[in-house]
Amino acid sequence: MRKLLPLLLVLLPALGFAAPTADAQREPELKSAVQHAINQAECFEDQYESAVWYKMMEPRLRKRVPDREERMDILKTVFCEANRPGEPRIPPGLVMAIIEIESNFNRYAVSYAGAVGLMQVMPFWPESLGMRRHQLIRTPENIRMGCAILRYYMKREKQNIARALARYNGSTGKRWYSDKVIDQWTRWNGADDLGAGVERHAEAKPVR
Repeated sequence: MRKLLPLLLVLLPALGFAAPTADAQREPELKSAVQHAINQAECFEDQYESAVWYKMMEPRLRKRVPDREERMDILKTVFCEANRPGEPRIPPGLVMAIIEIESNFNRYAVSYAGAVGLMQVMPFWPESLGMRRHQLIRTPENIRMGCAILRYYMKREKQNIARALARYNGSTGKRWYSDKVIDQWTRWNGADDLGAGVERHAEAKPVR
């Protein structure tokens, strides 16, 4: 299987998805944010709230991810990374929307720009963090890096989700990508109020 992974990555481009452009995710300051997330790779979930999250989201994900173990791995990692203690919270439904738009929940997806996996993380990240490139197709590592990148852009844009999404995709100043993700978000946001929530409508401001 390991020998087949490079071939799979070449043969499974993320056709039709809104993957980051080749110059996205390259800010020098991003490295420390992503490295911090990788170093603290534990799951700090609240048992009651995570149970509610699973109950609400698992049926919605079934058609897209038939394998139960993989499905639960996605839900667990998204919930944990979105609610990372000590960091600004990301609405977990937003992360699900990004994954759907970026890869349609195909962890082997690769874009023409070279972005890999569920959240379409650019391939230079593993090497810069002392990791192996094939780790980008692993659910926990990919979502952890993707959420760290998104959280960095949300901080930079003062919690303006539309602008943060544009930076994530490399489409700064344009609305097509952020509008697409925010529209999809409405299908996943049923459990976004769990935890120390953020006001969704206050954040989803248009790009100016």
